[in-house]
Amino acid sequence: MSAQRPVKLGENVRVPLQELSDKWVTSRAEEVLEHGLRHGPRGILPFLGPAFIAAVAYVDPGNFATNIQAGAQYGYLLLWVVVASNLMAMLIQTLSSKLGIVTSQSLPELMRERLRRPWSKYVYWIQAELMAIATDVAEFLGAALAFQLLAGIPLLWGAGLTMLISFGLLALQRYGFRPLEAAITVLITVIGVCYLLEIILSGAFAPNLLRGALVPGFDGIGSVVLAAGILGATVMPHVIYLHSSLTQDRIRARGDDQKRRLLRLTLVDVVLAMGTAGFVNMAMLAMAAKEFHFAGVPINSITDAYRTLEPLLGPAAATIFGVSLLASGLSSSTVGTMAGQVVMAGFVDFTVPIWVRRIVTALPAFGAVLLGLNITHVLVISQVVLSFGIPLALIPLLIYTSDRRIMGAFANTRLTTWVGWAVVAVIISLNFFIIAQAVSGGLTG
Repeated sequence: MSAQRPVKLGENVRVPLQELSDKWVTSRAEEVLEHGLRHGPRGILPFLGPAFIAAVAYVDPGNFATNIQAGAQYGYLLLWVVVASNLMAMLIQTLSSKLGIVTSQSLPELMRERLRRPWSKYVYWIQAELMAIATDVAEFLGAALAFQLLAGIPLLWGAGLTMLISFGLLALQRYGFRPLEAAITVLITVIGVCYLLEIILSGAFAPNLLRGALVPGFDGIGSVVLAAGILGATVMPHVIYLHSSLTQDRIRARGDDQKRRLLRLTLVDVVLAMGTAGFVNMAMLAMAAKEFHFAGVPINSITDAYRTLEPLLGPAAATIFGVSLLASGLSSSTVGTMAGQVVMAGFVDFTVPIWVRRIVTALPAFGAVLLGLNITHVLVISQVVLSFGIPLALIPLLIYTSDRRIMGAFANTRLTTWVGWAVVAVIISLNFFIIAQAVSGGLTG
Protein backbone atom coordinates (compact mmCIF):
# COMPACT_ATOMS: atom_id res chain seq x y z
CA MET A 1 0.00 0.00 0.00
CA SER A 2 1.46 3.36 -1.01
CA ALA A 3 1.84 6.06 1.60
CA GLN A 4 -0.60 8.93 1.41
CA ARG A 5 0.79 12.34 0.52
CA PRO A 6 0.66 14.68 3.54
CA VAL A 7 -1.72 17.61 3.18
CA LYS A 8 -0.03 21.00 3.46
CA LEU A 9 -1.43 23.72 5.65
CA GLY A 10 -3.84 25.91 3.67
CA GLU A 11 -3.98 23.51 0.74
CA ASN A 12 -7.23 23.44 -1.21
CA VAL A 13 -8.71 20.10 -0.09
CA ARG A 14 -11.71 18.78 -1.98
CA VAL A 15 -14.48 16.61 -0.61
CA PRO A 16 -14.42 13.26 -2.51
CA LEU A 17 -18.08 13.53 -3.56
CA GLN A 18 -17.54 16.90 -5.20
CA GLU A 19 -14.26 15.70 -6.68
CA LEU A 20 -16.26 12.92 -8.35
CA SER A 21 -18.73 15.54 -9.59
CA ASP A 22 -15.96 17.53 -11.29
CA LYS A 23 -14.52 14.31 -12.75
CA TRP A 24 -17.94 13.41 -14.14
CA VAL A 25 -18.18 16.82 -15.82
CA THR A 26 -14.71 16.64 -17.35
CA SER A 27 -15.04 13.00 -18.45
CA ARG A 28 -18.45 13.63 -20.02
CA ALA A 29 -17.07 16.74 -21.74
CA GLU A 30 -14.08 14.82 -23.08
CA GLU A 31 -16.43 12.14 -24.41
CA VAL A 32 -18.50 14.78 -26.26
CA LEU A 33 -15.39 16.45 -27.67
CA GLU A 34 -14.06 13.08 -28.82
CA HIS A 35 -17.20 11.58 -30.34
CA GLY A 36 -19.52 14.54 -30.93
CA LEU A 37 -22.78 15.61 -29.31
CA ARG A 38 -24.81 12.38 -29.16
CA HIS A 39 -26.83 12.81 -26.01
CA GLY A 40 -28.96 15.87 -26.77
CA PRO A 41 -29.26 18.52 -24.05
CA ARG A 42 -27.46 16.29 -21.54
CA GLY A 43 -24.38 16.47 -23.71
CA ILE A 44 -24.37 20.28 -23.43
CA LEU A 45 -24.65 20.40 -19.63
CA PRO A 46 -20.93 19.79 -18.87
CA PHE A 47 -20.05 22.90 -20.90
CA LEU A 48 -22.48 25.24 -19.15
CA GLY A 49 -21.31 27.28 -16.17
CA PRO A 50 -18.46 29.75 -16.82
CA ALA A 51 -20.63 32.21 -18.77
CA PHE A 52 -23.29 32.10 -16.05
CA ILE A 53 -20.67 33.14 -13.49
CA ALA A 54 -19.63 35.99 -15.79
CA ALA A 55 -23.30 36.87 -16.44
CA VAL A 56 -23.80 37.71 -12.76
CA ALA A 57 -21.92 40.96 -13.39
CA TYR A 58 -24.57 41.87 -15.98
CA VAL A 59 -27.44 41.71 -13.47
CA ASP A 60 -25.76 43.22 -10.41
CA PRO A 61 -27.31 46.01 -8.26
CA GLY A 62 -25.67 48.62 -10.50
CA ASN A 63 -27.93 47.38 -13.29
CA PHE A 64 -30.92 47.81 -11.00
CA ALA A 65 -29.96 51.44 -10.32
CA THR A 66 -29.23 52.46 -13.91
CA ASN A 67 -32.11 50.56 -15.52
CA ILE A 68 -34.70 51.75 -13.00
CA GLN A 69 -33.56 55.36 -13.26
CA ALA A 70 -33.47 55.15 -17.07
CA GLY A 71 -36.99 53.71 -17.23
CA ALA A 72 -38.44 56.05 -14.61
CA GLN A 73 -36.98 59.19 -16.20
CA TYR A 74 -37.10 58.43 -19.93
CA GLY A 75 -39.61 55.63 -20.40
CA TYR A 76 -38.58 53.19 -23.13
CA LEU A 77 -36.18 55.70 -24.75
CA LEU A 78 -32.96 54.02 -23.58
CA LEU A 79 -34.11 50.44 -24.03
CA TRP A 80 -31.97 50.26 -27.18
CA VAL A 81 -28.89 50.89 -25.03
CA VAL A 82 -29.69 47.75 -23.01
CA VAL A 83 -30.10 45.73 -26.22
CA ALA A 84 -26.87 47.07 -27.73
CA SER A 85 -24.95 46.57 -24.48
CA ASN A 86 -26.08 42.97 -24.25
CA LEU A 87 -25.02 42.23 -27.83
CA MET A 88 -21.64 43.78 -27.04
CA ALA A 89 -21.46 41.59 -23.95
CA MET A 90 -22.06 38.44 -25.99
CA LEU A 91 -19.23 39.33 -28.35
CA ILE A 92 -16.81 40.31 -25.58
CA GLN A 93 -17.46 37.28 -23.38
CA THR A 94 -17.15 34.97 -26.38
CA LEU A 95 -13.71 36.44 -27.14
CA SER A 96 -12.65 36.20 -23.49
CA SER A 97 -13.68 32.56 -23.20
CA LYS A 98 -11.99 31.78 -26.52
CA LEU A 99 -8.72 33.30 -25.30
CA GLY A 100 -8.71 31.05 -22.23
CA ILE A 101 -9.57 27.90 -24.20
CA VAL A 102 -7.06 28.39 -27.01
CA THR A 103 -4.09 29.69 -24.97
CA SER A 104 -4.78 28.05 -21.57
CA GLN A 105 -3.96 31.45 -20.08
CA SER A 106 -6.07 34.25 -18.66
CA LEU A 107 -6.02 37.73 -20.16
CA PRO A 108 -4.04 39.21 -17.21
CA GLU A 109 -1.43 36.44 -17.52
CA LEU A 110 -0.96 37.14 -21.22
CA MET A 111 -0.70 40.86 -20.55
CA ARG A 112 1.95 40.32 -17.89
CA GLU A 113 4.01 38.34 -20.39
CA ARG A 114 3.57 40.70 -23.33
CA LEU A 115 3.52 44.24 -21.94
CA ARG A 116 6.84 45.73 -23.00
CA ARG A 117 7.54 48.03 -20.06
CA PRO A 118 7.83 46.33 -16.63
CA TRP A 119 5.95 49.13 -14.85
CA SER A 120 2.96 48.93 -17.20
CA LYS A 121 1.68 45.70 -15.68
CA TYR A 122 1.50 47.42 -12.28
CA VAL A 123 -0.41 50.35 -13.77
CA TYR A 124 -2.86 47.92 -15.37
CA TRP A 125 -3.16 45.97 -12.12
CA ILE A 126 -3.91 49.11 -10.07
CA GLN A 127 -6.62 50.36 -12.44
CA ALA A 128 -8.16 46.87 -12.57
CA GLU A 129 -8.24 46.78 -8.78
CA LEU A 130 -9.94 50.20 -8.75
CA MET A 131 -12.55 48.84 -11.14
CA ALA A 132 -13.03 45.87 -8.77
CA ILE A 133 -13.57 48.28 -5.87
CA ALA A 134 -16.13 50.27 -7.89
CA THR A 135 -17.85 46.97 -8.63
CA ASP A 136 -17.87 45.96 -4.97
CA VAL A 137 -19.46 49.27 -3.98
CA ALA A 138 -22.48 48.49 -6.15
CA GLU A 139 -22.72 44.85 -5.09
CA PHE A 140 -22.41 45.38 -1.33
CA LEU A 141 -24.74 48.35 -1.21
CA GLY A 142 -27.31 46.55 -3.35
CA ALA A 143 -27.42 43.47 -1.13
CA ALA A 144 -27.38 45.58 2.06
CA LEU A 145 -30.27 47.63 0.71
CA ALA A 146 -32.20 44.43 -0.10
CA PHE A 147 -31.76 43.20 3.49
CA GLN A 148 -33.06 46.54 4.73
CA LEU A 149 -36.09 46.52 2.43
CA LEU A 150 -37.05 42.89 3.06
CA ALA A 151 -36.25 42.50 6.75
CA GLY A 152 -35.67 45.99 8.14
CA ILE A 153 -31.99 45.24 8.81
CA PRO A 154 -29.87 48.45 9.06
CA LEU A 155 -27.63 49.07 6.05
CA LEU A 156 -24.42 48.64 8.03
CA TRP A 157 -25.50 45.26 9.40
CA GLY A 158 -26.77 44.27 5.96
CA ALA A 159 -23.35 45.00 4.48
CA GLY A 160 -21.72 42.81 7.12
CA LEU A 161 -24.22 40.02 6.45
CA THR A 162 -23.47 40.30 2.72
CA MET A 163 -19.77 39.83 3.46
CA LEU A 164 -20.40 36.68 5.51
CA ILE A 165 -22.65 35.09 2.88
CA SER A 166 -20.18 35.88 0.10
CA PHE A 167 -17.50 34.11 2.15
CA GLY A 168 -19.78 31.07 2.30
CA LEU A 169 -20.33 31.08 -1.46
CA LEU A 170 -16.61 31.47 -2.15
CA ALA A 171 -15.91 28.52 0.16
CA LEU A 172 -17.69 26.30 -2.37
CA GLN A 173 -14.58 26.57 -4.54
CA ARG A 174 -12.75 24.15 -2.28
CA TYR A 175 -15.22 21.49 -3.41
CA GLY A 176 -14.40 21.96 -7.10
CA PHE A 177 -15.70 24.25 -9.81
CA ARG A 178 -19.15 22.71 -10.25
CA PRO A 179 -20.78 23.57 -6.86
CA LEU A 180 -20.01 27.30 -7.20
CA GLU A 181 -21.20 27.31 -10.83
CA ALA A 182 -24.43 25.62 -9.71
CA ALA A 183 -24.99 28.07 -6.85
CA ILE A 184 -24.44 31.10 -9.08
CA THR A 185 -26.72 29.65 -11.78
CA VAL A 186 -29.47 29.15 -9.19
CA LEU A 187 -29.16 32.79 -8.08
CA ILE A 188 -29.35 34.03 -11.69
CA THR A 189 -32.41 31.83 -12.21
CA VAL A 190 -34.02 33.41 -9.14
CA ILE A 191 -33.40 36.90 -10.57
CA GLY A 192 -34.80 35.87 -13.96
CA VAL A 193 -37.94 34.29 -12.49
CA CYS A 194 -38.52 37.33 -10.27
CA TYR A 195 -38.45 39.69 -13.22
CA LEU A 196 -40.61 37.42 -15.32
CA LEU A 197 -43.21 37.69 -12.56
CA GLU A 198 -42.73 41.48 -12.37
CA ILE A 199 -43.34 41.80 -16.10
CA ILE A 200 -46.51 39.67 -15.84
CA LEU A 201 -47.79 41.69 -12.86
CA SER A 202 -47.05 45.10 -14.40
CA GLY A 203 -48.14 44.31 -17.97
CA ALA A 204 -45.15 46.29 -19.24
CA PHE A 205 -45.40 45.06 -22.84
CA ALA A 206 -46.55 47.89 -25.10
CA PRO A 207 -46.26 48.81 -28.82
CA ASN A 208 -43.71 51.58 -28.16
CA LEU A 209 -41.51 49.15 -26.22
CA LEU A 210 -40.30 47.63 -29.49
CA ARG A 211 -39.52 51.09 -30.86
CA GLY A 212 -37.45 51.92 -27.78
CA ALA A 213 -35.52 48.67 -28.16
CA LEU A 214 -34.68 49.20 -31.86
CA VAL A 215 -34.51 52.97 -32.50
CA PRO A 216 -31.52 54.82 -30.98
CA GLY A 217 -32.16 58.18 -29.37
CA PHE A 218 -31.27 60.53 -26.51
CA ASP A 219 -33.06 63.31 -24.67
CA GLY A 220 -30.49 65.67 -23.19
CA ILE A 221 -27.24 65.19 -21.31
CA GLY A 222 -28.82 63.22 -18.49
CA SER A 223 -29.90 60.48 -20.85
CA VAL A 224 -26.36 60.21 -22.25
CA VAL A 225 -24.93 59.86 -18.74
CA LEU A 226 -27.47 57.15 -17.95
CA ALA A 227 -26.60 55.42 -21.23
CA ALA A 228 -22.94 55.34 -20.15
CA GLY A 229 -24.06 53.98 -16.79
CA ILE A 230 -26.10 51.23 -18.46
CA LEU A 231 -23.09 50.38 -20.61
CA GLY A 232 -20.75 50.34 -17.61
CA ALA A 233 -23.19 48.20 -15.65
CA THR A 234 -23.60 45.73 -18.52
CA VAL A 235 -20.17 45.39 -20.17
CA MET A 236 -18.14 45.21 -16.96
CA PRO A 237 -14.33 45.16 -17.17
CA HIS A 238 -13.63 42.74 -14.33
CA VAL A 239 -15.52 39.86 -16.00
CA ILE A 240 -13.60 40.42 -19.24
CA TYR A 241 -10.56 39.34 -17.23
CA LEU A 242 -12.42 36.67 -15.25
CA HIS A 243 -14.06 34.70 -18.06
CA SER A 244 -10.72 33.88 -19.71
CA SER A 245 -9.58 32.42 -16.38
CA LEU A 246 -12.74 30.34 -15.92
CA THR A 247 -12.25 28.55 -19.25
CA GLN A 248 -8.45 28.19 -19.36
CA ASP A 249 -8.22 24.86 -17.52
CA ARG A 250 -11.83 23.78 -17.00
CA ILE A 251 -11.98 21.39 -19.97
CA ARG A 252 -8.90 20.39 -21.96
CA ALA A 253 -9.32 20.00 -25.71
CA ARG A 254 -6.85 17.90 -27.71
CA GLY A 255 -6.07 19.26 -31.14
CA ASP A 256 -7.74 21.91 -33.27
CA ASP A 257 -10.85 19.85 -34.07
CA GLN A 258 -11.72 19.42 -30.40
CA LYS A 259 -11.00 23.08 -29.72
CA ARG A 260 -13.42 24.09 -32.48
CA ARG A 261 -16.08 21.83 -31.00
CA LEU A 262 -15.41 23.21 -27.51
CA LEU A 263 -15.66 26.79 -28.78
CA ARG A 264 -19.04 26.07 -30.40
CA LEU A 265 -20.38 24.56 -27.18
CA THR A 266 -18.96 27.45 -25.16
CA LEU A 267 -20.86 29.81 -27.46
CA VAL A 268 -24.08 28.07 -26.36
CA ASP A 269 -23.09 28.79 -22.74
CA VAL A 270 -22.49 32.47 -23.57
CA VAL A 271 -25.73 32.93 -25.53
CA LEU A 272 -27.87 31.28 -22.83
CA ALA A 273 -26.22 33.18 -19.97
CA MET A 274 -26.08 36.58 -21.66
CA GLY A 275 -29.56 36.10 -23.09
CA THR A 276 -30.89 35.58 -19.57
CA ALA A 277 -29.05 38.65 -18.34
CA GLY A 278 -30.35 40.68 -21.28
CA PHE A 279 -33.95 39.68 -20.55
CA VAL A 280 -33.56 40.72 -16.90
CA ASN A 281 -32.11 44.13 -17.84
CA MET A 282 -34.83 44.82 -20.41
CA ALA A 283 -37.48 43.74 -17.91
CA MET A 284 -36.07 46.09 -15.26
CA LEU A 285 -36.20 49.12 -17.55
CA ALA A 286 -39.59 48.22 -19.05
CA MET A 287 -41.17 47.69 -15.64
CA ALA A 288 -39.78 51.02 -14.36
CA ALA A 289 -41.05 52.80 -17.48
CA LYS A 290 -44.54 51.31 -17.19
CA GLU A 291 -45.04 51.78 -13.44
CA PHE A 292 -43.18 55.03 -12.83
CA HIS A 293 -42.56 57.10 -15.99
CA PHE A 294 -45.91 56.68 -17.74
CA ALA A 295 -47.77 56.80 -14.42
CA GLY A 296 -46.06 60.09 -13.51
CA VAL A 297 -44.60 58.65 -10.29
CA PRO A 298 -41.27 60.32 -9.37
CA ILE A 299 -38.53 57.84 -8.43
CA ASN A 300 -35.23 59.01 -6.95
CA SER A 301 -33.90 55.74 -5.52
CA ILE A 302 -34.24 51.97 -5.47
CA THR A 303 -35.97 52.35 -2.11
CA ASP A 304 -38.61 54.57 -3.74
CA ALA A 305 -39.14 51.93 -6.42
CA TYR A 306 -39.60 49.18 -3.82
CA ARG A 307 -42.04 51.20 -1.69
CA THR A 308 -44.02 52.42 -4.70
CA LEU A 309 -44.49 48.96 -6.18
CA GLU A 310 -46.54 47.78 -3.20
CA PRO A 311 -49.44 50.25 -3.60
CA LEU A 312 -49.23 49.98 -7.39
CA LEU A 313 -49.03 46.20 -7.82
CA GLY A 314 -49.46 44.75 -4.35
CA PRO A 315 -47.07 43.48 -1.64
CA ALA A 316 -46.04 40.44 -3.70
CA ALA A 317 -44.49 42.67 -6.39
CA ALA A 318 -42.41 44.60 -3.85
CA THR A 319 -41.21 41.38 -2.21
CA ILE A 320 -40.30 39.84 -5.57
CA PHE A 321 -38.33 42.99 -6.40
CA GLY A 322 -36.48 42.81 -3.06
CA VAL A 323 -35.65 39.11 -3.46
CA SER A 324 -34.23 39.70 -6.94
CA LEU A 325 -32.09 42.57 -5.64
CA LEU A 326 -30.79 40.38 -2.80
CA ALA A 327 -29.91 37.49 -5.13
CA SER A 328 -28.17 39.98 -7.41
CA GLY A 329 -26.07 41.54 -4.67
CA LEU A 330 -25.00 38.27 -3.05
CA SER A 331 -24.02 36.55 -6.30
CA SER A 332 -22.23 39.54 -7.84
CA SER A 333 -20.23 40.28 -4.68
CA THR A 334 -18.91 36.72 -4.83
CA VAL A 335 -17.97 36.96 -8.50
CA GLY A 336 -16.33 40.35 -7.95
CA THR A 337 -13.98 38.83 -5.38
CA MET A 338 -13.11 35.99 -7.75
CA ALA A 339 -12.28 38.52 -10.47
CA GLY A 340 -10.05 40.47 -8.10
CA GLN A 341 -8.04 37.34 -7.32
CA VAL A 342 -7.63 36.59 -11.04
CA VAL A 343 -6.49 40.16 -11.74
CA MET A 344 -3.88 40.18 -8.99
CA ALA A 345 -2.54 36.69 -9.74
CA GLY A 346 -2.42 37.41 -13.46
CA PHE A 347 -0.82 40.85 -13.52
CA VAL A 348 1.65 40.64 -10.61
CA ASP A 349 1.79 36.88 -9.89
CA PHE A 350 0.76 37.45 -6.30
CA THR A 351 -2.26 36.57 -4.18
CA VAL A 352 -3.61 37.54 -0.78
CA PRO A 353 -5.96 35.58 1.49
CA ILE A 354 -9.45 35.93 0.12
CA TRP A 355 -10.78 37.35 3.39
CA VAL A 356 -8.26 40.21 3.17
CA ARG A 357 -9.41 41.05 -0.36
CA ARG A 358 -13.06 40.81 0.68
CA ILE A 359 -12.56 43.27 3.54
CA VAL A 360 -10.41 45.80 1.65
CA THR A 361 -12.68 46.05 -1.40
CA ALA A 362 -15.75 46.34 0.86
CA LEU A 363 -14.43 49.35 2.81
CA PRO A 364 -15.72 52.02 0.35
CA ALA A 365 -19.21 50.50 0.56
CA PHE A 366 -19.14 50.63 4.35
CA GLY A 367 -17.88 54.22 4.07
CA ALA A 368 -20.81 55.19 1.85
CA VAL A 369 -23.23 53.75 4.43
CA LEU A 370 -21.55 55.55 7.35
CA LEU A 371 -21.58 58.86 5.45
CA GLY A 372 -25.28 58.47 4.72
CA LEU A 373 -24.89 58.87 0.96
CA ASN A 374 -27.80 58.27 -1.42
CA ILE A 375 -27.33 54.59 -2.27
CA THR A 376 -28.91 54.78 -5.73
CA HIS A 377 -26.77 57.76 -6.75
CA VAL A 378 -23.63 55.97 -5.54
CA LEU A 379 -24.63 52.90 -7.57
CA VAL A 380 -25.15 54.91 -10.77
CA ILE A 381 -21.85 56.81 -10.38
CA SER A 382 -19.99 53.53 -9.74
CA GLN A 383 -21.32 52.17 -13.04
CA VAL A 384 -20.23 55.29 -14.94
CA VAL A 385 -16.75 54.84 -13.42
CA LEU A 386 -16.74 51.24 -14.64
CA SER A 387 -17.42 52.34 -18.21
CA PHE A 388 -13.98 54.04 -18.16
CA GLY A 389 -12.30 50.70 -17.43
CA ILE A 390 -13.91 48.81 -20.29
CA PRO A 391 -11.53 49.96 -23.08
CA LEU A 392 -8.48 49.14 -20.92
CA ALA A 393 -9.60 45.51 -20.76
CA LEU A 394 -11.21 45.26 -24.19
CA ILE A 395 -8.35 46.68 -26.30
CA PRO A 396 -5.79 44.03 -25.19
CA LEU A 397 -8.45 41.31 -25.58
CA LEU A 398 -9.07 42.38 -29.19
CA ILE A 399 -5.35 42.64 -29.96
CA TYR A 400 -4.51 39.20 -28.56
CA THR A 401 -7.50 37.34 -30.02
CA SER A 402 -6.71 38.83 -33.45
CA ASP A 403 -3.02 37.84 -33.31
CA ARG A 404 -2.29 34.62 -35.21
CA ARG A 405 0.98 34.19 -33.31
CA ILE A 406 -1.11 33.74 -30.17
CA MET A 407 -4.36 32.22 -31.46
CA GLY A 408 -3.18 30.39 -34.58
CA ALA A 409 -6.13 29.25 -36.69
CA PHE A 410 -8.53 30.60 -34.05
CA ALA A 411 -7.61 34.27 -34.53
CA ASN A 412 -10.55 36.63 -35.03
CA THR A 413 -11.93 37.18 -38.50
CA ARG A 414 -11.70 40.67 -39.97
CA LEU A 415 -15.41 41.20 -39.37
CA THR A 416 -15.11 40.29 -35.69
CA THR A 417 -12.11 42.60 -35.31
CA TRP A 418 -13.89 45.53 -37.01
CA VAL A 419 -17.01 45.07 -34.87
CA GLY A 420 -14.82 44.88 -31.75
CA TRP A 421 -13.03 48.12 -32.58
CA ALA A 422 -16.39 49.78 -33.29
CA VAL A 423 -17.51 48.80 -29.77
CA VAL A 424 -14.33 50.32 -28.32
CA ALA A 425 -14.89 53.52 -30.31
CA VAL A 426 -18.47 53.87 -29.02
CA ILE A 427 -17.40 53.38 -25.40
CA ILE A 428 -14.48 55.81 -25.63
CA SER A 429 -16.70 58.41 -27.33
CA LEU A 430 -19.24 58.19 -24.50
CA ASN A 431 -16.48 58.53 -21.93
CA PHE A 432 -15.01 61.63 -23.58
CA PHE A 433 -18.47 63.17 -23.80
CA ILE A 434 -19.00 62.68 -20.08
CA ILE A 435 -15.57 64.16 -19.28
CA ALA A 436 -16.28 67.19 -21.48
CA GLN A 437 -19.66 67.76 -19.82
CA ALA A 438 -18.15 67.40 -16.36
CA VAL A 439 -15.44 69.98 -17.16
CA SER A 440 -17.95 72.43 -18.61
CA GLY A 441 -20.37 72.00 -15.73
CA GLY A 442 -22.98 70.30 -17.86
CA LEU A 443 -23.41 67.44 -15.38
CA THR A 444 -24.38 69.63 -12.43
CA GLY A 445 -27.30 68.01 -10.61
